[in-house]
Amino acid sequence: MTFRDLLLDTFRTLWSHKLRTALTMFGIAWGIVSITLMVGAGEGLRAGQQKQTDNLGKDLMIVFAGRTSLQAGGERAGRKVFWNATDPEAIEAEATACRHVLPELGQGNTPLRSAYNSATLIVTGSTPPFQEVRSIAIGEGRFYNWEDHHARRRVAILGTEAKKQLFGSRPALGETLHIRDIPYTVVGVMEFKEQDSAYDGRDVTKVFVPFGAMLHDFPNKPPRNPESIDQLLAQPKSVEQHDECRYQIARTLGRLHGFDPRDKEAMPVWDTVEGQQRFLAMTNGMKYFLGAVGVVTLLLGGIGVMNVMLVAVRERTREIGVRKAVGATARSILLQFFAETVLIVAVSGGIGLSIAHGICAAVNTLPMPPFFAGLLPTPSASILSFVLLGLIAIGAAMYPASRAASVDPIEALRYEAGG
Repeated sequence: MTFRDLLLDTFRTLWSHKLRTALTMFGIAWGIVSITLMVGAGEGLRAGQQKQTDNLGKDLMIVFAGRTSLQAGGERAGRKVFWNATDPEAIEAEATACRHVLPELGQGNTPLRSAYNSATLIVTGSTPPFQEVRSIAIGEGRFYNWEDHHARRRVAILGTEAKKQLFGSRPALGETLHIRDIPYTVVGVMEFKEQDSAYDGRDVTKVFVPFGAMLHDFPNKPPRNPESIDQLLAQPKSVEQHDECRYQIARTLGRLHGFDPRDKEAMPVWDTVEGQQRFLAMTNGMKYFLGAVGVVTLLLGGIGVMNVMLVAVRERTREIGVRKAVGATARSILLQFFAETVLIVAVSGGIGLSIAHGICAAVNTLPMPPFFAGLLPTPSASILSFVLLGLIAIGAAMYPASRAASVDPIEALRYEAGG
């Protein structure tokens, strides 16, 4: 039997049992759809949360000043510590694993006034790398630079909501903004960004100014040191150097402020890297669980294929006997049933994969919540599906095919269906 004859014979046999073939294929297709959609949902949740975390700041550590819980250097426990404006430079000189260490000084409930409206908002100051560290994209104008910082220039960048409150739909660039009656020139307006986490307010409602001007015009009030800052922002050179960067910061701050570097209460840290790693472990676990459910569904579909083919062998026993009596070899019989099974599995798997990707594409055209990026089928899930499909095809085909090939032709010719 040529390959063409084998293929035509296989199609004729499957077409003569259309309902049985369709139901068998449905089980395989549904398994592929389940794997693809479940893994895609897990990947969409991971990607959406990653985007939200990056909107706050990529690989960001926010280092707050706390209260000591351990005695160190003769100092009692329970002492309040404060960071100073000179700390970031000292840390950057020693912390070789850190890309950026920035000061941040903010003033909440700050009265602001433009020529058109007034508002009470948060004003925050830092150095120019703040734009990169905190993912501040500029929609109009520019962000402040090092010259602005060193010269203490009174320039301001507005969040999108802050711009609406102060200027409405009017252009803001070049306009004068009074911050506590001190005039600042608006040089930039940030792009809108989704943000579901913050430590002092959403960025779209803030006004950003250079750290030099902020420290000079709006220092912390007594009893705090006028050179003090609110928190430090740190970013490691890579995720792999994250722990080393954090340790180096603790070591330097411990030396500067007289506390034990192991004292977590003295230096509380909001660590987005750790948070993202925990969330990734959770989403991976969920993705693997959902994928396992799909694999089980696929295996059940494979068992269904094998059972259907065993029924087909029993129903076609006389046909097998006739074919053997006229010279068909066991190999050709085995190949016939093997081809039928593989064709069922391959076609149903392809249909299932097409349906799954079609559903993903349709769902992804709909509006998504900020924390969910949609159904994102991954190449690894597709490869896994095809590998499993191949194994199931071989497993489901071999036993029925070998049963058919081992039929005794004399017994087969005497066989009566249903008898």
